[in-house]
Amino acid sequence: MEFLQQNLIYTIPAMGIIGLLVMFIKSAWVSKQDAGDANMQELAGYIADGAMAFLKAEWKVLSIFVVFASALLAYSGTIHEVNGKEIHGSWIIAIAFIIGAVFSATAGYIGMKVATKANVRTTQAARTSLKQALKVSFTGGTVMGLGVAGLAVLGLGGLFIAFLSIFADLGVNTVKTAIEVLTGFSLGAESIALFARVGGGIYTKAADVGADLVGKVEAGIPEDDVRNPATIADNVGDNVGDVAGMGADLFGSYVATILATMVLGQEIVVTDNFGGMSPILLPMVICGLGIIFSIIGFSFVRIKNDQSNVQDALNLGNWSSMLITVIASYFIVMWMLPDTMNLRGYEFSKLNVFLAIVVGTVVGAIMSIVTEYYTAMGKAPVNSIIQQSSTGHATNIIGGLSVGMKSTVIPILTLAAGIMASYYFAGLYGVAIAAAGMMATTAMQLAIDAFGPIADNAGGIAEMSQLPPEVRERTDNLDAVGNTTAATGKGFAIASAALTSLALFAAFVGVAGINAIDIYKAPVLAALFVGGMIPFIFSALCIQAVGKAAMDMVQEVRRQFREIPGIMEYKAKPEYEKCVAISTKASLREMMLPGAIALLTPIIVGFGFKGMFDTTSSAEMLGGLLAGVTVSGVLMGIFQSNAGGAWDNAKKSFEKGVLINGEMVYKGSEAHKASVTGDTVGDPFKDTSGPSMNILIKLMSIVSLVIAPYIASVAKENVTVEVRKEMKVIKEVDSLGNTKIDTTINTSDTLKR
Repeated sequence: MEFLQQNLIYTIPAMGIIGLLVMFIKSAWVSKQDAGDANMQELAGYIADGAMAFLKAEWKVLSIFVVFASALLAYSGTIHEVNGKEIHGSWIIAIAFIIGAVFSATAGYIGMKVATKANVRTTQAARTSLKQALKVSFTGGTVMGLGVAGLAVLGLGGLFIAFLSIFADLGVNTVKTAIEVLTGFSLGAESIALFARVGGGIYTKAADVGADLVGKVEAGIPEDDVRNPATIADNVGDNVGDVAGMGADLFGSYVATILATMVLGQEIVVTDNFGGMSPILLPMVICGLGIIFSIIGFSFVRIKNDQSNVQDALNLGNWSSMLITVIASYFIVMWMLPDTMNLRGYEFSKLNVFLAIVVGTVVGAIMSIVTEYYTAMGKAPVNSIIQQSSTGHATNIIGGLSVGMKSTVIPILTLAAGIMASYYFAGLYGVAIAAAGMMATTAMQLAIDAFGPIADNAGGIAEMSQLPPEVRERTDNLDAVGNTTAATGKGFAIASAALTSLALFAAFVGVAGINAIDIYKAPVLAALFVGGMIPFIFSALCIQAVGKAAMDMVQEVRRQFREIPGIMEYKAKPEYEKCVAISTKASLREMMLPGAIALLTPIIVGFGFKGMFDTTSSAEMLGGLLAGVTVSGVLMGIFQSNAGGAWDNAKKSFEKGVLINGEMVYKGSEAHKASVTGDTVGDPFKDTSGPSMNILIKLMSIVSLVIAPYIASVAKENVTVEVRKEMKVIKEVDSLGNTKIDTTINTSDTLKR
């Protein structure tokens, strides 16, 4: 036990390595599965080549950003004093930023690479049974989950050890400076995540909308028909958006959550067996163990036959990994932490820290359950959209919007209760560790999420290859569940983002040296309003980008149907590469402005208003901005993701037929066409702007945390405080009955501070 206490810090990257080793084993297993006939492999090759081409083009653009941003961070690290106040900075933050960016891109690449292998193998497995198809697709998802979680824990744990050693040799405040530099790792991860999610989302939805509107509605052919010129771009989009984008997204979320807890943990002064670092190490240990328990949970995801419920199998794996993690957390907390701790005057016990972890897990579970209810096929919300599709396109849109808006109520109340409960148990550290507890089983959450796009691609390959109907039925079964798990994953991500952002917010307040953010002050209130607006303009730009690219896609598909004779008769092959090029160019062009808003707004507010107001620092204004972004962004994220998911499954419900006004209605009906319209509206909601909200609010918080030391002394040194003059009149009556008036004027000179 003593050996483990002395070397606990080294077990953290070791657990990340274990996750990566299991990832390689599972990836090798997927590669060994049967990839089908030559035609299937050719179609899968188009998808894989298109996905890789997009990633390479995106990386070229982002590499320029990484070089420029790292240069600025390196320069900022050379500034050790602002207005006479010492700052513990280091140019090494630029190295951490670059590593974070590379790891984030690598996490997305790992997911995309295995997804483009698993899709065609899932199609081939579906020719045998649903059981085998689930095994292949879910194993592909586990590769992505383990890659993301393994890289995050290895990166954070390994860099923390390295930085402790480097700064100890330099003789500076070792732990504090090491954690400050680690914020660069998180900033790099979140920056790449934002561009990957927005760029990938624009790509996939431009292709999806174009393929649906022309292929299904105008030409009346199936969604993934080989005759549709946009179908390859659509399937490529599933990989670059829902897989690579989601991988980078969850990597950034995972890292930000752990880092926020570490930043607050280093403020807690404790005497323990870990050099006083137990509150700092705890989130990394819990998340490292979460990888191990996720691997155990993977074994529970299996079904017996084609009649088995796939959703139940996924839920069993999910809940089991969460339960084991919570149980293990109790023993870890009791072993690592001292009996009592204090953070910013709030005292709490180690038992309270464990209870905060339980709160975080419960919040995550409730968010998953509520999201599943609002987006799953057969549930009341989706059924209501189906019924409203019978009266046309407009009522379908109205129904989807109302479902999305209503779906915010329970999650927000759950988040509010979770924030209050975790704070009650362990103060701000409780809020942060609750988020860490929620994110501990990210490997499992991401495996469940990533299996959906793999199944979607598998269905597309089955359709394009014109395989027997039962193959498509099996892949559609997986795909329908995948739509729900994707929505659940996005709900989970936005919930973790809310808790993480609050923890980052608290860390920012501490580093910036402000005690409170007073919204009664006009500049702070103004910043609050601006912050509330940011998610709206961000969403508008993302949706507008999808609309523009979709228009180009629609025109191109129409042109090919019109100008290339023989497409509809299977006598000519569409020009797939032109549709792929449209999505690629549009996504790379349009992702820059939303990304710039997220990165530059905190810098403009933090430095642009520096010293402008006598009684309000720019740090307070930036705090107001972050509060507005967080509240508005969480609401927008939940609304858009759930509305889009519900629209999508309403459309898919027509595949097997739905009962409307006592009659069975099928695919190809007017009600189905209305549901396709709703789905195309919901596509950018659920796959572009909605899931980007959680990255937006965390990225702005991390940027603010990075610049906090440089704006901490922003308020003017000589602040004029006026004390009002008082006149005090005292009436006294002496023993002879005479009235005596004593007038005292209390004045105070203007004070300077």
